[in-house]
This record gives sequence, C-alpha cells and structure tokens, in this order.
Amino acid sequence: MRRLNRAALTALGLFTALILCSCSLPAREPPPPGEKEAAASGSLILTDPSSPTDPSSPTGPSSEYPSLPAVPESPPADSEPLASHPPKESSAPEPPPKEESILPEASVPSSHTPHPSVPGEMRGVWISYLEINNILKGKTRDQFTRSIREVFDNCKSLGLNTVVVQVRAFGDAIYPSEHFPWSYLCTGTEGGDPGYDPLAIMVEEAHVLNLRLEAWLNPYRVRSAGNTNAMSATNPAARFIEEENGAVISYNGTISYNPASAEARKLIVDGAVEIASNYNVDGIHIDDYFYPTTDEAFDAVSYGEYREGGGALSLGDWRRQNVETLIKELYAGIKITDQSVVFGISPQAGRDINYDKMYLDVAKIAGGAGYCDYICPQIYFGYENAAQPFLETLTEWNEMTASSPVKLYVGLAAYKVGLADEWAGGGRNEWIESDDLIMRMIESCRLLKTGGFILYRYDSLLRPEAEVAAHAQKELDNIRSVL
Repeated sequence: MRRLNRAALTALGLFTALILCSCSLPAREPPPPGEKEAAASGSLILTDPSSPTDPSSPTGPSSEYPSLPAVPESPPADSEPLASHPPKESSAPEPPPKEESILPEASVPSSHTPHPSVPGEMRGVWISYLEINNILKGKTRDQFTRSIREVFDNCKSLGLNTVVVQVRAFGDAIYPSEHFPWSYLCTGTEGGDPGYDPLAIMVEEAHVLNLRLEAWLNPYRVRSAGNTNAMSATNPAARFIEEENGAVISYNGTISYNPASAEARKLIVDGAVEIASNYNVDGIHIDDYFYPTTDEAFDAVSYGEYREGGGALSLGDWRRQNVETLIKELYAGIKITDQSVVFGISPQAGRDINYDKMYLDVAKIAGGAGYCDYICPQIYFGYENAAQPFLETLTEWNEMTASSPVKLYVGLAAYKVGLADEWAGGGRNEWIESDDLIMRMIESCRLLKTGGFILYRYDSLLRPEAEVAAHAQKELDNIRSVL
C-alpha cells in the first residue's frame, strides 16, 4: 500500500495542467446525498438528496427514455416471465494493489495520451429514484423492461460495467418485500403493486449485458421535507409512529428511522438481507444520509434515556456509535447471507462534515475490517475548487485507505458538467470552461491507483436536457476515449 508525498502531488498537478482544455457543457441536479459546497470556508449546507425535482411531479423530458444515437436499438421485450438469474461470476471489481512509489513526471500523460485503465476497474453510474420514476411509474412490465434495457444498453455502450440502482429511496421498495411497502414510484401510490417485479427484471437485464448491479438503499429516510406522498397502512414507519415506540422520528417535515433504535436497525438490516437472499445482486450500497440534522432536539428523548441508563458518551460520540453499529450489522448480515455480495458506502467528501454533521467517522470505517468492502466518497469538486480541490481531496482519501482492506472508489459529479459551480470560489466556471473534467478525474483516479469511479448520475450525461445535450455529448466522447 502506498502514500503520496509532495513529489506525487507535484506530478499530479503537472498532469492536471497538461491536459486542461476548454469548452462548454451541461449539468444537473444535486448529488445523491445532497451535498452543496459552501464558499471558501469549506463548510457545507445539507440539502435534500436528489432534489429539486420530486418524483411525484417530474419535470423535463417525457417519461419514456428516448434512444441515444450511439446505442443500437433494443429488441422488443419478451412478455414471458424472466428466466432464473444467471450465476454470479464475481463480486466487486478487484482494484490493483497500491504500490510504495511516487508518480514520476514521465508517467503524467498528455491530453491525447490516455492513462491505461487499471485491472478490474469499477466503472459505475448511479441510477437514482428520479430516473426510476420516469421509467417505472404507471408502466406495464413490457414498457418498463424496454426502458431499463435501453438504459443499461447506454451504460454498456459508454464503457461502464456497474449500475447502482436506487431500490429503496423512502423506506419503501421497488420489489415485493416482507418488510417494506411497494414504493409510490411504481404506481403513484405507496403500497400499490405494479403486477411485476422491477428489481428482478433489472438484475436479469443487467446480467445479460454482463453489467454488475448493486442495490442502492437509503437506510434511515422515510420522507424528506416536501414529500407529501401518503404512507400506506403496511408501512412499518406508520406503525411505529402510531405505537410511539421511538423507532421513527418526525422532525421539521422529515420522517426518519431513529439511528438509536434497535428495532429500527433490525428492520433496516432485515431489508438488506432480504435483497441479498432473494436476488442475484452483486452488491448492496448505501449513501450518506445518516443523521438528517445536528439539532440536539432531534433525538433528545433517546439520548436522555441513554444517559439515564448510565451512558457516558457525548451526543456526537453516541450518534457516531449508533451509525457505526448499523454499518457493522449490515455488513455482518449481508456476509452471513452471501459472501459474494459486496457492501459499499458512499459518504460525503469532507472528513469533518461526515464526522460532525452526518455522524460518520469515515477514517475509522475506511481504515478497518468489518465495516464495508469499499468506500466511495462523493468528491464533487473541480480541480480549481477554492474550498476542497479535487486532487487534494482524492489524495486525502487515497492515504486514508492506503493500508486498509477497504477498496477506494470515487464518486464523480457528472451533474455539474456545463454549469457554474456557485460554491467553488475561483473555480466557479471550471465546469463550464472545460469539456473533459470527468475524463481527467478518471485519469487522476488511475494515476493514484484507486479501484475506480461511480458517476452521479445517469440522466446528467446520458439523458441531458435539450439545452445542454451538445455539450454533454462532448464530455461523453472524452469519457469514452479513456474507457
């Protein structure tokens, strides 16, 4: 395992300077966990995960995905039931070993000399509930199958090998579950059965194309502020609220499972184990929506009970312990069920933000065994970001995992392509003035010998809005050149 020294940073800086180029591009909605960079201070404002568009009232293009010119037309979907899942051939892609060496200046490629891809590289994309809403809600089995087949065809055509699909966004499920109700993303009403199993179809279609599929869960969130979709009578959160047992907390318009509740933890773990047991998924993936607030009032009752019972931890340490306990139980439950299913976590990029606001000790999680198979920080910053430059942040994470069994993948901000980055200080226009930022970030990941990357999100590059489509195509072409 390796750590980078000052010479390595110098070489990487030369690499960045050598391959800069200009153009103009599109960009999209906020990242999966809703991280918004604040100006030069480096502080962050937490926003709703995939807002501003709520899936109950989608805007933009029509609900069916149009064909992309570069992708062959998919054959019509078969209306017969799906065959049983093909056997898994592997778990997570294996990244190359990190070497004890620096990066010599001679190894820095020019913009026309792509750095070789690494063996077993993770080349992923997040497919969020916003994309799922567009192609699932109110659709027949055949309509959904054709649409998701086209989505996966597009991913394969780009050169990706993994799709990370959000199957539980709001304490619900887009598959038949014994623990959670059908998502309103299926029929428009929570609890409404679409008459088929979307997750089974997605696993089948992904594996036909030799794509890995990871099931993306939001562990605690039941409703975000502004989400007015009614909970069904079968929703365990509704029952917990009625029973007033402390497993669910309603706060400032949000509804969340209580991280301190053993009953809530068991439900979350049982839900993950159910997926690993019933579906041939390649991984279970969670994002960074842990505690929704730093307000002491949020869980004052639970913390008071903890202290009255003899607990001595500070509020922050107690909250971090609660999150750590869930992560360890998720990892153990998944591995007991199926060792081949990987478990990954995608936290925010800033160590302090995770520690102080999300109550996740990323250094501890990323540095030891028994928590996760990989960690994928959302490094949603440009090279010129004044508060948290991409290269410095990437290097920090690389060092954090240098002697760890945990693999490092990197979340990249495809949603910013072509837009002004309002919170980046002097780097405000970096995503507008360049049409190869994502490509260069992939190259930086390879130079540091990380295990790969995941793009946030599908629509941002492969289904862009009309006014930025030409710009997005340039970025896509540059990405393809290194995949």
